[in-house]
Amino acid sequence: MADRAGSIDSLLASKEIAIACGSGGVGKTTTAAAAAAMAAVHHGGKVLVVTVDPAKRLANALGLSGFGNSEKRVPASAFAAAGVQPRGELWAAMLDTKQSWDALVRRHAPDADTRDRILENPLYQNISGKFVQSHDYIAMERLYEIHSEGRFDLIVVDTPPTRNAVDFIEAPARMAEFFSSRLLRLLIVPYRSRVVNMASRPFYQVADRILGSQFLADIAEFFILFQTMYSGFVTRARAVERLLRDNRTTFMVISTLEAAPVREAEFFIDVLSSKKLHLGALVLNRVLPPYLLDDAAHLRAGRLVAEADVLAGELAAVIGADPSQVARVLTEMGDNFQNFSVVAQREAAQRSDLAKMPDVVAAVPEFDDDIHDLAGLMRLGEAIWG
Repeated sequence: MADRAGSIDSLLASKEIAIACGSGGVGKTTTAAAAAAMAAVHHGGKVLVVTVDPAKRLANALGLSGFGNSEKRVPASAFAAAGVQPRGELWAAMLDTKQSWDALVRRHAPDADTRDRILENPLYQNISGKFVQSHDYIAMERLYEIHSEGRFDLIVVDTPPTRNAVDFIEAPARMAEFFSSRLLRLLIVPYRSRVVNMASRPFYQVADRILGSQFLADIAEFFILFQTMYSGFVTRARAVERLLRDNRTTFMVISTLEAAPVREAEFFIDVLSSKKLHLGALVLNRVLPPYLLDDAAHLRAGRLVAEADVLAGELAAVIGADPSQVARVLTEMGDNFQNFSVVAQREAAQRSDLAKMPDVVAAVPEFDDDIHDLAGLMRLGEAIWG
């Protein structure tokens, strides 16, 4: 068994791909960007953070504008404004599904005529950015392409929310399965051959009546043309699956300790385990501070509540306030501390349960303000770096 990394610093130093997963609203995008920024600052080399999240939050986190499918470098001036001198370079990209599909067709079509017919097909033009599994598949294709080019020392991938991230992992195999499915064969048989047997004729009659003959023809042409690239899909799917299982690739699960995100994190940890994929890190955002777990502080808070009236009388004389108001404030302070202490203990138990599998567990406190620039990303990065 390989040695377990002691920190996200050491984890990312030994990897070429880090895939961040988690449910929505847990800080996954900013955590992925922060990890990439820290790697660029401390490890050097060229680091790319790429988002496949349709919410498109990465640009705001990095202070970039106008970036998309092509990688764009975060300028050195942005680091300087954050008071940081990076050893390497930070780049960012956001998946453009349509551009990526067009590039895939140009790359894998067997000839120019097939390429042009696919790109001009009405169905392809309408669904290449919306087709079921299209976004997830092309994201894996793009990741594989970028990694194969070898231009970046580390690629950090920000995925869609958790359940979709499972689709992201399984998309290549599902796409290959679809192109060999019985439904697809039923759709394209009459356009490959004029001979339709009696058993299947009712299917075509109903489909033609509901969808229209031209729509069926467009579907058939689209998939007949795409099947010319079937072997490329299968070969690529297998290569992507090998890359995900490679020891150069790791997964980071991002969560908070609220009930719903924890369930999602547990679900995804189980998925990674079942697929034998490397779970390198668990990052828990917005965690309550550790002083709430201090038993002595908890006892003092209880004493503050129990002796509020006595303490209020002494304190009120010093500050010149109404003793009843001071007693109410002291009681609320003690009660609040004890209530938060209970929540913190529950969080600690959840952290202990979740920490059994990852190489690294990092906890990030609640920040006073939102992260909206590179300085904020670096502050988050310092909290998780270890």
